[in-house]
Amino acid sequence: MDFAENLFSSRRGTILVGIGAAVLAAILLVVYLNRYRASLKGATEPATVLVAKRLIQKGAPGNIIGSTQQFQVASIPKSDLKDGALTDPSALRGLVAAEDIYPGQQLTLAEFTPTIPGSLQTNLTKRDRAISIPFDASHGMIGQISAGDHVDIFMGFALQGAGGTQPVIKLLMADVLVLRAPLAGNGVVTLRAPMREAAQLAYAADNGHLWFVLRPPNGAKVQFPGLVSAQTILLGYKAVK
Repeated sequence: MDFAENLFSSRRGTILVGIGAAVLAAILLVVYLNRYRASLKGATEPATVLVAKRLIQKGAPGNIIGSTQQFQVASIPKSDLKDGALTDPSALRGLVAAEDIYPGQQLTLAEFTPTIPGSLQTNLTKRDRAISIPFDASHGMIGQISAGDHVDIFMGFALQGAGGTQPVIKLLMADVLVLRAPLAGNGVVTLRAPMREAAQLAYAADNGHLWFVLRPPNGAKVQFPGLVSAQTILLGYKAVK
């Protein structure tokens, strides 16, 4: 009798263990299926990412890419996001494209590198050019202007006429951004100018005299004084527009 009871108890224990294992397996299967469904749902959920609208060339600064809208914000399934994908335009600040980025391509951290401190490229777009002009301390306000200031530039030259030559002064360019300037003494000032105006600056620097006039940081208005000569100053003639 004892043997029969032991055998029954053993079989019952085996059955209970089997039932427990089956229940545990069922629970694990349910958990797995729920997680799988959740992963599928998460993978198909939309995510925003910055995508190139047109070719972004190697060396393009992030702030210029942002200010000229060379990208667009696209919505794609989360599973299609590349590693390091950029989703916020502000993340482009302080970066420069390390390689060409083609239209439709996601912008990722791997395609950018930190901007070199003091790089002129971060201030140039499309028609902009950087040009360096030699200046002396009195004409160029050396030591009084610095990078980031805006200046008006006057040109003085000798005007040829029937009665000979006459010195005149003319406003050459207004609201010019200073990219670099020496702290003291004579030196070279680097300016930002469209290509056509850059050529005019080069000609003026070689064939005349240039003066910088510092503009106020806010609310500056452009007034064109016309062509200034001895007659317009001493005799009260109207300046030639």
